[in-house]
Amino acid sequence: MKNLYLEAQVQSTEQAYIIATMRIVITGGHHSSALPVIEELKKIMPEVQLYWFGHKYSLKGDKNPTFEYHEITKLGIPFYDIKAGKFYKTFNLLRLAKIPYGFFQSLYFLIKLQPQLIVSFGGYLAVPVVLAGKILGIPSVTHEQTVVVGYANKVISKFASKILISWPQSQKYFDPSKTILTGIPVRKDIFEVRSNAFKLNPDLPTVYITAGKTGSVTVNEAIQQALEFLLGKVNIIHQCGDHSEFRHFDVLTSAYERIKNNVPGIFHLRKFVYGDEIGEAFKKSDFILGRAGAHVISELIAWEKPCILVPIPWVSHNEQNKNAEMLRDAGLGIIVSEKNIKEELPGAVEKMSKEYNRYTLNDENLRKLIRMDSAVLIAHEIHDLLKNEQK
Repeated sequence: MKNLYLEAQVQSTEQAYIIATMRIVITGGHHSSALPVIEELKKIMPEVQLYWFGHKYSLKGDKNPTFEYHEITKLGIPFYDIKAGKFYKTFNLLRLAKIPYGFFQSLYFLIKLQPQLIVSFGGYLAVPVVLAGKILGIPSVTHEQTVVVGYANKVISKFASKILISWPQSQKYFDPSKTILTGIPVRKDIFEVRSNAFKLNPDLPTVYITAGKTGSVTVNEAIQQALEFLLGKVNIIHQCGDHSEFRHFDVLTSAYERIKNNVPGIFHLRKFVYGDEIGEAFKKSDFILGRAGAHVISELIAWEKPCILVPIPWVSHNEQNKNAEMLRDAGLGIIVSEKNIKEELPGAVEKMSKEYNRYTLNDENLRKLIRMDSAVLIAHEIHDLLKNEQK
């Protein structure tokens, strides 16, 4: 296996080989990993044309665009909404019907755009895109964020020219001849304070609450129920998502208006915390409450930020529970079960508000696995593949 952690010598931006008028389609379920790579691709290939195949709406019945859609279109990248289906353990005819539909959608858009490469960041949405690309002779690169490979990347890896992995333990799932250890891209934005939007009570600790790009009904409802108690203990910066059916932003705003004169804590609510504010949210928070996906886990390790983790129980291979246990065992956080979140959350926040200084990362090997140049490595692997395809 090519180990870029130990061996990689990345070319400087000035020396990078520029491929003009290249067209790349980027797809997958982990847009947070894609964003730093997009930034680096634009540095080494200024003329590259990027297109995004993704979900414009996250959940059934939602009429508001996803965080993914907002962030990608904000970069000026054309967004193509793909209606991909997913295999579940339970039978659902509508979901199954979307599988071929997503494939033919992808085929149509790829014929229209004629890209030279597809870059996948995993997830079931990427499967029909990569398969359609294979039929059309378009090479692909895929990046795996998790330790235990997902079902989608098991399929995609059979057709991909390169497989980029985040963790050494993932190597056993893939063909070693085309597998490269790059690490997981961490957003530079989380380390750069570019705003001063969150005025807080300096006498209280601050928690940043985030449940991923779509928010979480379960987490939002637990926060709403305990809001008055929580604001007696902490300041809160909360990213709640923007689902049109549940309207959590409006509900939580109203809840705070009713109690704000009776609590010392300050409540800052956002549908989405964008790149211009995320650095401030990380910097000003004493601990973070969130899910336990691979990307947020990497950011927590990079920041060495104390955390309360609420893993999604139904994610494949029990991935989020394993991630949460890894951080707990490394001394960085505690776990609250989704099943008991309304009962356990208030006590967990109160405990962490008093003891967050005691939670420190004690696993040096885990710390070393987070590479701040991961996005650069991935961008250069993409660039090199494109260059070789042109020979």
